[in-house]
Amino acid sequence: MSRVGKMPVTVPQGVDVAIKDDQITVKGSNGALTRTLNRLVAIKIDGGTVTFTPANDSAAADAMSGTMRALVANMVGGVSKGFEKKLSLVGVGFRAQAAGQKLNLQIGFSHPVVKDMPAGIKVATPTQTEIVITGADRQVVGQLAAEVRAFRPPEPYKGKGIRYVGERVVLKETKKK
Repeated sequence: MSRVGKMPVTVPQGVDVAIKDDQITVKGSNGALTRTLNRLVAIKIDGGTVTFTPANDSAAADAMSGTMRALVANMVGGVSKGFEKKLSLVGVGFRAQAAGQKLNLQIGFSHPVVKDMPAGIKVATPTQTEIVITGADRQVVGQLAAEVRAFRPPEPYKGKGIRYVGERVVLKETKKK
C-alpha cells in the first residue's frame, strides 16, 4: 500500500468533511472545496480523521489512494489555513498594482498587462515589486502564479523578469569577442 495513502488526514476544529454522490466536500473558514472521488479508493470518515484504502489490489488503486489522500489533505489545509505564492519583479521600471480582482503589470512592454483573478483568489501587492497570491485551492493558486510568471519569465543574462520569491536564477556569461 502507498506510504502516503496509509497516513490518515486529521481534520482540524471548524472544518467539515462530507461525502455525497461521488463528491467529497470540505468546508472551512476560507470557503468550501469539492472534488470528484475516484472509484479505486475507499474513503472512511471517523470523527476527526479521514482514512483512504485501495478498493482492490491493483497498482493503480494503490497509487490513487496516496493521490486522493494528498488532494484531500490539501483541501483541508486550504479551507483552514489557505495557500499563498509570492512573486517578485526584477527590472528597472517593473511595477505591479492590485486593483480589486485585477492585477495590473508594467513589465517592459509598450502596454500594461492586466490579469483577472478567478473567484476565491485574492491578490495583493505589498510593494510595487512584490505580488502575493492567496486562496484556498492549492492548484489554482499555483497555476495562477505560473501564469503571471509566464508574462515575463526571468531571462538568463541579466535576470530581469518575474520570479518566485526564493527562486534562484542562474545567470549566463555574455558572449566574448
